[in-house]
Amino acid sequence: MAIQVLQPKFRIDETLEQIRECLEKGWTGMGFKTQVMEEEWAKYTGFEYNHFLASATAGLHLALEVFKREDNWGEEAEVITTPLTFVSSNHAILYAGLNPVFADVDENICLSPEAIEAQITDKTVAVMYVAIGGNAGRYDEVVELCKKHQIRLILDAAHAAGSKLRGMQLGQEADCVVFSYQAVKNLPTADSGMICFHEKKFDELVRRLTWLGINKDTFARTAAQGAYKWRYDVQELGYKAHGNSIMASMALVSLKYLEEDNAYRRQVASWYEEELANVSGISIVKHTNAEESSRHLFQIRLQGRDELLVFLNENDIYPGVHYVDNSEYQLYSEQAGKCPISAKASDELVTLPIHLNITREHVSLVCQKIKDFLNA
Repeated sequence: MAIQVLQPKFRIDETLEQIRECLEKGWTGMGFKTQVMEEEWAKYTGFEYNHFLASATAGLHLALEVFKREDNWGEEAEVITTPLTFVSSNHAILYAGLNPVFADVDENICLSPEAIEAQITDKTVAVMYVAIGGNAGRYDEVVELCKKHQIRLILDAAHAAGSKLRGMQLGQEADCVVFSYQAVKNLPTADSGMICFHEKKFDELVRRLTWLGINKDTFARTAAQGAYKWRYDVQELGYKAHGNSIMASMALVSLKYLEEDNAYRRQVASWYEEELANVSGISIVKHTNAEESSRHLFQIRLQGRDELLVFLNENDIYPGVHYVDNSEYQLYSEQAGKCPISAKASDELVTLPIHLNITREHVSLVCQKIKDFLNA
């Protein structure tokens, strides 16, 4: 049987029961379960203002739109970001009419504080920090750097649902945190996400922006009283980016098991670390918050990465690569050569299979095949 890099696990009966409530109520859209999920996420994370979205990509875009309007960012405004991420992180900057500026990563595969500081100019308005694989990296130093220069910090926590630092959900100090509940994430649905703020005014604005600029959502209008409950105002140009109750139903069940599932992922990671600890020719990407990381990814680095991928595929093992340096893509090619550490990592990174269906025997088989390749 093939061993895949990422694979969701759904508690099907519980999930169908949650969805059944939506169907029986006749409410599958925004509201109802989305409100419940927002409340439960607040309890779990400690973030006061949470809004359930169609995707994390939408959330990153909206975070920038909110701050652009609040802080009056102009056309020349720059957001420092990483080239070693899924393209949605950097696409979101372009969606908002802002300019992405790549800074290099460190051995954690997260943005280096020194590299960030080297790119700060009077045009810099924010840092997009990606907690890749659930890794906090040198997050605390980035927080202090953003405070020092009075720039916004947006945490792309797509991989970091349940990833903690000092016992709290990662991101408490950020201006905005965005999570992904996409199909293979630690808290899986089909596709959805959450955007979290500390201030009510930002939450109120983002709720209008996710619903076409309308100041009253359909669920609220349905619950209202009076002959004019249908009336609403359109206060600004918004988008169609809110989540729905079917996805929220799936999320509520996944959230129930998130702690347990992340603990198992850390167990899988520890098995890999044990079996690969003394293997010459590879290095393991360490998580600075290893005991509290969501462990969405387990990454190693080695020379001859592409040859290893071919060899493992021939043995029904299908790892991944997270990620290709974005400056290799045509859209971002003008920044090629700026980040040599990212470029080198891009050629060496392999994500080994890590999910809830991976057993100790699977880990041993994957590691043995890696050793076979290195010893060939």
